[in-house]
Amino acid sequence: MSKHASDFTAAGPASLTDENALLRASLAEARARIEALEASAENDPLTGLANGARFERELERVTSQAQRHGTPAALLYIDLRGLKTINARHGRFAGDAALIHVAKLLSGLIRGGDLLARIGGDLFALILDHLDHNSAIETAERLVRCIAAEPVDLGPCAVPIEAAVAVIAILPGDSVREAMLRASRNLALAREA
Repeated sequence: MSKHASDFTAAGPASLTDENALLRASLAEARARIEALEASAENDPLTGLANGARFERELERVTSQAQRHGTPAALLYIDLRGLKTINARHGRFAGDAALIHVAKLLSGLIRGGDLLARIGGDLFALILDHLDHNSAIETAERLVRCIAAEPVDLGPCAVPIEAAVAVIAILPGDSVREAMLRASRNLALAREA
């Protein structure tokens, strides 16, 4: 065996091992990036809550369960009243702070299996899985009281926030679109009240 051949065989396994380790590390890093991108694609960038696309996928699952198994569920639309006023009086950052404040507040008040999403500027949606309509109404009333009782702290002042809430039962035979339309109609009525 020549001197160069022994150098190659001695260096070969070590460099292949090193190369394999580098490839594994690169693959792990790529997987982590993919997971982060997938998470950011499903979450609202301001609040960290689920976004509209993720909300609709979850609502599809819940409406399918209601159809197949008669599983009770409810959908709440929660609209923050006065967010435009907060933005006008205190600036957009204050409005963002109010959205973040309400997102954290609501997240702390719901069950782990429920899905809270921000689906519009000042509009949140809450899917209450395995909960009947009367219990959903009680939940909605509790959420409205808690939002009103916890003003957002803007430093020099605390600004109260009010919410209008619509509640619908998800019925067997409901499509995602039908449930969302019913919730929107009920929210329009709640805004007028």
